[in-house]
Amino acid sequence: MSQETESWIARFAGLAALPADLRRALVAGSRILSVPEGTEVFAPGQSPDHLLLLLEGSVRVQQVSDTGREVFLYRVHAGESCVLTTACMLAFEEYAAFGVAETPVRAVAIPRGTFDDLTARSEVFRQFVFKAYSRRITDLFSLIDSIVFQRMDVRLAARLLELADGDGVVRATHQVLSTELGTAREVISRTLAEFQRRGWVVQRRGAVELVGAEALERMSRASGAR
Repeated sequence: MSQETESWIARFAGLAALPADLRRALVAGSRILSVPEGTEVFAPGQSPDHLLLLLEGSVRVQQVSDTGREVFLYRVHAGESCVLTTACMLAFEEYAAFGVAETPVRAVAIPRGTFDDLTARSEVFRQFVFKAYSRRITDLFSLIDSIVFQRMDVRLAARLLELADGDGVVRATHQVLSTELGTAREVISRTLAEFQRRGWVVQRRGAVELVGAEALERMSRASGAR
């Protein structure tokens, strides 16, 4: 195997445990691809023909209602796979959500034929698939819990901390944040205005600077959001 192949397999602990012959089969049946930021990776009505394992970047998964309202579901980061793709491939179903590359993405594409073959032949591969699936399902239940039971200010505080870069800046509009949290833009605007009044954030065009990250952290911790 090439050094690059060894490198990407090592990124996924479950795959590294595959026997040598199955690792060779996985490598032979897969390819590494790159997509630019903003690329629609999948969309409702499409049938998945490969499983993506992210090596670099992130993919945002969201649904859009009949009225056009967008609801953020989860992100797939480097070192992870997409649970929706896994579910659709296992059940031979079409996608019911969108996946969009938030950054330039580099990933391993495992075609359906290779996926089906290894799922049938290898307990190690099945464990890898279902362990990732189980983790994401747990995350989705946490999302439902937060939407139903947690206050919006608490949820926004936690999401700002999650999205902030190394300089403590969240580069997102009020509309993007409303999509992240499944609420109206006006609700986000009111809540951010209150955070700014308290001296926790400074709002800029298309960005929010966290100047009181400790206070935001206390709010999210006290209510169990993080």
